[in-house]
Amino acid sequence: MKDVLSIFSIQTTNNGASTGQNWISTDGKLIDSYSPVDGKLIASVKSANASDYDRVIKTAQAAFVEWRQIPAPKRGEVVRQLAEKLRFYKEPLGKLVSYEMGKSLQEGLGEVQEMIDICDFAVGLSRQLYGLTMHSERPSHRMYEQYHPLGIVGIISAFNFPVAVWNWNTALAWVCGDVCVWKPSEKTPLTSLACQFITNQVFKENNVPEGVSCLVIGDAEIGKLMASDARVPLISATGSTRMGKNVGALVGARLGRALLELGGNNAIIIAPSADLKVVVPGAVFGAVGTAGQRCTSTRRLIIHEDIYEKVRDAIVKAYGQLKIGDPLNTDNHVGPLIDKDAVNNYLVAIEKAKSEGANVLIDAEVLTGDQYASGCYVKPVILEAENHFSMVQHETFAPILYLMKYTGDVSNAVALQNNVPQGLSSAIMTNNLKEAEAFLAASGSDCGIANVNIGTSGAEIGGAFGGEKETGGGRESGSDAWKVYMRRQTNTINYSDSLPLAQGIKFDL
Repeated sequence: MKDVLSIFSIQTTNNGASTGQNWISTDGKLIDSYSPVDGKLIASVKSANASDYDRVIKTAQAAFVEWRQIPAPKRGEVVRQLAEKLRFYKEPLGKLVSYEMGKSLQEGLGEVQEMIDICDFAVGLSRQLYGLTMHSERPSHRMYEQYHPLGIVGIISAFNFPVAVWNWNTALAWVCGDVCVWKPSEKTPLTSLACQFITNQVFKENNVPEGVSCLVIGDAEIGKLMASDARVPLISATGSTRMGKNVGALVGARLGRALLELGGNNAIIIAPSADLKVVVPGAVFGAVGTAGQRCTSTRRLIIHEDIYEKVRDAIVKAYGQLKIGDPLNTDNHVGPLIDKDAVNNYLVAIEKAKSEGANVLIDAEVLTGDQYASGCYVKPVILEAENHFSMVQHETFAPILYLMKYTGDVSNAVALQNNVPQGLSSAIMTNNLKEAEAFLAASGSDCGIANVNIGTSGAEIGGAFGGEKETGGGRESGSDAWKVYMRRQTNTINYSDSLPLAQGIKFDL
């Protein structure tokens, strides 16, 4: 892995704050990045302190004054070049994502491809930041709405998608005219250094003002500083519901804006007409992909009683074919959890579910042996459970799949699916058009994402990504998600020689 680190100029110890082209010397504590793949120390990063953070914010403020004046299509051209640079670095960056986070190499490369895709999307968007025109009730008046950049966008990202979610935000924010300050997860600091290194290259080649892309590595205290800072009008935070509630409270207290992408508790409804050739790969990948550490991971299968045993047996058989091991080996399906704390959460959740009455189909196991030396490899688990069990209602970031039955028509399955605090992703497997439409109707799934005959994970960047309820209500990536990064302004122009008032009001002098 040293060869990959050298590509991004990552040495043994690195500074944890950057204003863009320049790195800030800091005396912050060291954050050690251990790979869950083999348990080895990859590198150590100096965390930023409050003084470093303040310097970064002031540099970003100054950069915004200049960056917002550059025409949006020219900002888009810079983002286009970033996409080209990401194509060049796709293999080493994907490998670093896989090694530092633990997801499979295919998923690591796929995450970098998401970055490329969102940059391509943003380039087109840079010529489509449309407003509206409307007719005024007053003669010789024109009304329209336009969008302006907000300023600094603070990005707090999670370990499970250590690069893509950052770029979902930055690519859109930059073409909108904003500048960005990024606090990545302290569990994956090296991937953030690599992203900053790549971005610095592109921005320097284009004479982009220092401060348009900033990085601040640190613990939760840095996140609190950012969330509380009135100089940062928008905070985009990805993580647990608990974290999101804390961030939302701090941002709300200063009447700032929060874009929250939080926990999921995603279900697939399997109707009697479902095709098992679609059900099995969709459910298994959704449940074990990224070792169950996606916010869109499949947590629950809600199966009609008429086909329950058939589906259950097929899923259990498929789990028996899973290969667990080094995620850089493309023959393996499941890699490690992020760290030993995650392993402990996995074990505690399973024991709690058992105590509530869950029936074990495939039990928990922490794998041992030389190839599992990190202590972070676990066996994907399948439990039969009831939807009201506390652990079923709770999101555990691990490969734990709960199976349950439904009876009657699809409305009963939808009621079970919706009866959790979270509302991110959902799916139904059916070849019945009426069931599919009922699932997508206003009285159907209450999630931000609702799929038919595909699983709960694997969203494309063309659609807005996000969820409802305790998932936070935010929307990132495609569609009109760009609007959250801008402020809307209504303009009225009077081109007459008089001043007629709205609503027919008379004010004669």
